[in-house]
Amino acid sequence: MTPPGPSARRRALLACLLPLAACKVGPDFTEPAAPLAERWLQSGDPSVRTDRREDERWWTVFNDSTLNDLVDLAYRQNLTLLAAGTRVLEARAQLGVATGEFYPQSQAVGAGLSYTRPSQRDPTGFTGAELGEFWRGAMSASAVWELDFWGRFRRGVQSADAAYLASIATYDDVLVTLVGDVATSYIGIRTLQAQLAIANANVVRQRQALRIARDRLAGGVTTGLDVAQAENVLAQTEAAVPQLTAQIQQGEAALRVLLGLPPQPMDALLAGRAVIPVPPEQVAVGIPADLVRRRPDIRAAELRAAAQSEQVGMALAELYPAFKLTGVFGSQASNVGGNRVSDMFNASAIQFAFGASFSWPILNYGQITNTVRVQDARLQGMLVDYRNAVLRAQREVEGALSGYVQGGRQVAQLRRSVAAAERAVNIALDQYQMGTRDFTTVLTAMQNLYAAQSSLATAMGNRATQLATLYRSLGGGWQLREGNGFVDDATREQMRQRTDWGRLLPPANAPQPAAPGLPGPSDRGPDIRAPQW
Repeated sequence: MTPPGPSARRRALLACLLPLAACKVGPDFTEPAAPLAERWLQSGDPSVRTDRREDERWWTVFNDSTLNDLVDLAYRQNLTLLAAGTRVLEARAQLGVATGEFYPQSQAVGAGLSYTRPSQRDPTGFTGAELGEFWRGAMSASAVWELDFWGRFRRGVQSADAAYLASIATYDDVLVTLVGDVATSYIGIRTLQAQLAIANANVVRQRQALRIARDRLAGGVTTGLDVAQAENVLAQTEAAVPQLTAQIQQGEAALRVLLGLPPQPMDALLAGRAVIPVPPEQVAVGIPADLVRRRPDIRAAELRAAAQSEQVGMALAELYPAFKLTGVFGSQASNVGGNRVSDMFNASAIQFAFGASFSWPILNYGQITNTVRVQDARLQGMLVDYRNAVLRAQREVEGALSGYVQGGRQVAQLRRSVAAAERAVNIALDQYQMGTRDFTTVLTAMQNLYAAQSSLATAMGNRATQLATLYRSLGGGWQLREGNGFVDDATREQMRQRTDWGRLLPPANAPQPAAPGLPGPSDRGPDIRAPQW
């Protein structure tokens, strides 16, 4: 029987190896169980709706155009968000690096031309008389390809892909936090402005009371005690003005950082009525199960665990033998013996070799096994972090939801308190001027009114802040980046001028794809893409 030829042997070898290449050792990641409640504790309140969610552009529920403009400006200019976008680009490039492991891991192409003059004094070699001086030319190409028998490279790609998606989820989390911070900073500034207006209005009212006390003192109707008490109360109220002004300036400084602005006046950006944003009477929060699908930090925790799960398989693959295919192809010729260097382009000068080999670190089993244990312990810790992230998210939602619900009741009660305090001031002034009440009653009524008005402004600001915190804890706001890139045009052009990013970084103003895809062969990756969760 005629033995099989080289091509038949190669086909037989590949037929045996390809089924093995489909193996993958190690655990396959599954979605971890999340400790979720069935319903929110405040779901029975009339102001809470659980049949739907409205959190994509939640800041618009305040119907405040200034707030809308500030959020858009922060999205375009915030530096923390921009830094998170560059980390997405980094993770996408790392995915391309991991994908490259599917191809021959070691590749080389070379060529050379040399001139040789043998020594005539070397008795062990050719002498110049025998061989003479000659030229030699050579070209070669070599490749070493480790087959992915145990799934190490495939798991590496899956790990890098999960890490890439985790970087996008982290970017979304930064965006959610940014939108929430802009809203709470803006609400805080408007609340302080309202308190400043209240203080100034009470200063005017208390100055009027002081004039009345002085007029009555000049008329001999009262003593200097009333004047001194009026001056004391007025000075205390006036002292609140610089304190509130400083707090407003500090809030503006914090807002400028969120907007990516250097110190500058904020009058143009904060133009409009200094009114505390009013939240709606109802808020749509959905159900707790929505958190796992919508909140970016929970998605990031799950994706990091998924990436780490693949690392366990990669470490486990090191316990098994590594199989490699090696190939060399080249041509070589010289001008010795009547030949020519140009003969290297003839078929007779071509040389090639190929073969297979394997290596097995059998003496390092203890070290490799402990490396597997290290990766598995990290995976378990990330699974615990995921569960903790779910619990923490529910705690934040419950806290903000309670603050919103109870804050509405507090605001309603404080409105009645302010109305009663205003009536008390008017009655006390009238009775004081008629001489039926002492001035202490007037001052007490004024102090109560100022305190009630300040408490109402604080409560209104707190309720609006609780709503912003609630939407942030629900994970709303990341949808703002849909259809956009992760870095702005100026940064994109700066990076393209410095480095060839290929299709990973589209030119400025290029349309952004909507979902991640598989790496392409040219640069190990297509345009960077953002998933729609």
